[in-house]
Amino acid sequence: MNSLGMIYMPLIFAAVLLYGLNVSCQNNKQLQSEYDFTQLDEIIQSAIKDSAFPGAVVLVSKDGKIIYEKAFGQLTYDDTSASVTINTIYDIASLTKVIATTTAAMICYDKMLFSLDDPVGKYIPEFAQSGKEKVTIKNLLLHNSGLPAFKRFYTNNYSADEVIKEIYKTPLSYERGSNTDYSDLGFITLAKIIEKVTVKRFDSFCKEEIFKPLQMNSTFFNPPDSLIYKIAPTEYDNYWRNKLVWGEVHDETASLLNRVAGHAGLFSTAKDISSLLQLLLNDRTFNGRQIIKPETVKLFTTRYSDKSTRALGWDTKSERNSSAGKLFDITSFGHTGFTGTSVWVDPIRKLFVVFLTNRVYPTRENKKLYKVRPALHDAVINALD
Repeated sequence: MNSLGMIYMPLIFAAVLLYGLNVSCQNNKQLQSEYDFTQLDEIIQSAIKDSAFPGAVVLVSKDGKIIYEKAFGQLTYDDTSASVTINTIYDIASLTKVIATTTAAMICYDKMLFSLDDPVGKYIPEFAQSGKEKVTIKNLLLHNSGLPAFKRFYTNNYSADEVIKEIYKTPLSYERGSNTDYSDLGFITLAKIIEKVTVKRFDSFCKEEIFKPLQMNSTFFNPPDSLIYKIAPTEYDNYWRNKLVWGEVHDETASLLNRVAGHAGLFSTAKDISSLLQLLLNDRTFNGRQIIKPETVKLFTTRYSDKSTRALGWDTKSERNSSAGKLFDITSFGHTGFTGTSVWVDPIRKLFVVFLTNRVYPTRENKKLYKVRPALHDAVINALD
């Protein structure tokens, strides 16, 4: 938040409270449905009571229709905090990897702007050092490039250029393709490739090719201060920024990268995210316009090999301990975000669930959400079956 926003912080808090009061009569208006979601309601209400998160939004879609869309709790644990609404905007953290970066990669692939087997060095020559000459775009998407998971660049207060240079000269942690290690660095690099081949800033390309066509009007990097009253706060950062992170990206590396990155930084609502998931699940068109080819969606959302659960960009359901629970089909694909967000899609049932929280408020040490996610997804299937 800029200095002007800090000056008017009391007014912002007042606006947040007023907004919560004005929408309270609409907040929890459940859709007419043939399904009984009482168990789902109880799981979320119990989790809030247990301080797993202060509030949440859950959206369930089946056969192309939203059958459940409900907001719970408040933006923070403060009694005066505004209520969460179905239009609350969350920092979706690593969901950025699939909602923005993977989708952008699908579009670039369809436009034949690159091949998945192209080496990264073809587009970023300075990347092709320290044993990374053979790393491909596919390796980045599969998280088996050999790049480490992340680095704490913020401890050195690097500039955006310095972060990128450090990534490009980073040696591999393991032999390419021999292992799977979920890597932020790989997706930061992938976004840079997308910028090279489209000759556009990454956030501009996503807005023009994904968010605007899908009418995702509450989805963006760097949300404006004017929308702060709709945004859920994330964490009290007492280790670097020394303030409440609210309305700006929670992820430290994304913050250094001018708050626009391939691995994190996106803000969105459950309804906006549902537009993209509906696109992937159904006919791949929106308002008559084909945005992604059906065969491309199939390629990117299908488990690539039996060596890991990874698809291209997306994850798929594991046999055990999946955040999608026990009952989603094994062909399901999804992703989670560190701030307390997740999406899971069951293509067999033509079903998806969007689950948004700010579980890191007031601290990331709160890990109670991890038991809630699988229970929530099982409750959805129980209601349907």
